[in-house]
Amino acid sequence: MPSMLKSLKLLADPTRLRILHLLDLEELSVADLQELLGMGQSRISTQLSQLKAGGLVEDERSGKNNIYRSSMVPGVATLARDAAGELPETSKDLTALRHLMRKRQDRARLYFDQLAGRFGRDYVPGRSWRGLAEALLKVMAGGVVADLGAGEGTLSQLLAQRAEQVIAIDLSEKMVEFATGLAAQHGIHNIEFRVGDIEAPPLEPASLDLAVFSQALHHAAHPQRAIDAAHAALKPGGRLVILDLLTHNFEQARELYADTWLGFGEGEVAAMLERCGFTEIETAVVDKEPEPPFFQTLLAVARKRSAPA
Repeated sequence: MPSMLKSLKLLADPTRLRILHLLDLEELSVADLQELLGMGQSRISTQLSQLKAGGLVEDERSGKNNIYRSSMVPGVATLARDAAGELPETSKDLTALRHLMRKRQDRARLYFDQLAGRFGRDYVPGRSWRGLAEALLKVMAGGVVADLGAGEGTLSQLLAQRAEQVIAIDLSEKMVEFATGLAAQHGIHNIEFRVGDIEAPPLEPASLDLAVFSQALHHAAHPQRAIDAAHAALKPGGRLVILDLLTHNFEQARELYADTWLGFGEGEVAAMLERCGFTEIETAVVDKEPEPPFFQTLLAVARKRSAPA
């Protein structure tokens, strides 16, 4: 645990305080902080190095970038927030942060708007039908199912063959419009398509028997929030399935496919599931593409604890 005296010394610098305040709100890269603060890479990296040495931030590798987050203990975090509120730059920093997060979301929405109606013909990294089959064989049953980040609803239509009801949620209005028409064209009437963010999906608490993320989490700004939201929407004993990319270093995926994260490790996904209370967690790598960059598909399944008898 970092010493209070050392923490106070670090908080005394306005630049470090601004960085800490932003990282207390969002996980950001050096490039993000450069954009938000209008400072050079060297200056920001130096400040981050000092904050990390003082135990106030931690980082995690994602492709070529390090993603930083606050690791302040509650008392220091409260002090930092109060002190940041006295800085004249804080209001501008928060406006810039909101703008950055909107840009991220708009970029993802634009990508999927453009893909509407083309999913069956266009390549999508990690979209492994073998992986989908593995997932469905493990958990498929009746009840109410949510397809989170549903795209044009291909998986939703498969789920609808066994489910009582499928709720398909996607951020792109154009994708939802196309998917709704496609399901009607195929005579599938037990799918309801909703526009929404997977980090705050339009779902009632404890309403689902099964929730599925299929190649959706790596587009989320905050994967943990998406998993937390799915946990809240599941009934006690409900199941969660995650199909996503295994960690890779294909940096171009950020531009080509609007990816926010370059996949996830099995341990990383298991830790996120444990963090919000899932049990019976299983992970496996279920497919590897034969062509470069050799994307691999990660499968994770878990169960929400049953209510006490």
